[in-house]
Amino acid sequence: MNNNSMPLRRRLRIALARGAVWLAGALAAALTLGILALVLVRGVPQLSVSLLTSVPSVIRKVDGILPFMLNTLYIIVLSLLIALPLGVGAAVYLTEYAENRRLIAVIEFTTETLAGIPSIIFGLVGMLVFVNALGLQSSLLSGSLTLVIMTLPVILRTTQESLKTVPTGYREGAVGLGATKWHVIRTVVLPCSLDGILTGSILAVGRIVGESAALLFTAGCGTALLTNVLSAYSRSGATLSVALYLYAFENGNFRVAWAIAAVLLLLVLLIDLLAKLARRKYKRKEN
Repeated sequence: MNNNSMPLRRRLRIALARGAVWLAGALAAALTLGILALVLVRGVPQLSVSLLTSVPSVIRKVDGILPFMLNTLYIIVLSLLIALPLGVGAAVYLTEYAENRRLIAVIEFTTETLAGIPSIIFGLVGMLVFVNALGLQSSLLSGSLTLVIMTLPVILRTTQESLKTVPTGYREGAVGLGATKWHVIRTVVLPCSLDGILTGSILAVGRIVGESAALLFTAGCGTALLTNVLSAYSRSGATLSVALYLYAFENGNFRVAWAIAAVLLLLVLLIDLLAKLARRKYKRKEN
């Protein structure tokens, strides 16, 4: 139907709906750009080589965020090493192997519920289970295991939805050529779902980097520089998000707080960029 032949009222409704969609998109983009600009404008000028490479010391009156950056990287690596295989494996099982629809529905409902639980509750559970019951004490290991539980639903659900988008004909064609089910999953289904898996990983990293409430209960607020990775996981350590809270609300040092906010933002942007570059390189290698 030509737009000119539509009734005037219907054309007005379509125009209003289109305008509302554009307005919502512009507002979301403006808010995102505004937050990015505010953090970068206030935080980047506060950055310096000494701040990025020093250890904080109250006695020497030195501000430094090097231990916090290392602790953040330690927690990101360990959390993803545990959560990513578990989340992707569970998604593959639910999508490709599980046949009990009631069990699938229960697991999906459970994961969606876990994704909506406030992080402070995860911190309380992590403190009771990992810190007290298992005797891991306040350490990066306790914090990492708590974040695994927090990020697992995100990775599982995004991977599962991505697996569902792979056409059934791809699976049937590969099976018809004599491939086993696992071979089809490994060579056809998972590569086609790479975008969803990377999206889940990026969302998980964003939640790990920005988490502070749960880590205050489990990882602690240690400021010592721990360069030995194995010993670092058994020690208390504050991440960048925890340090941001401490500097802003405990010490009132907003200069360092804005600098930490800028580092957090740049770290997330860097991880996102690296993930996209890895995806492009993988697709180019396939072609």
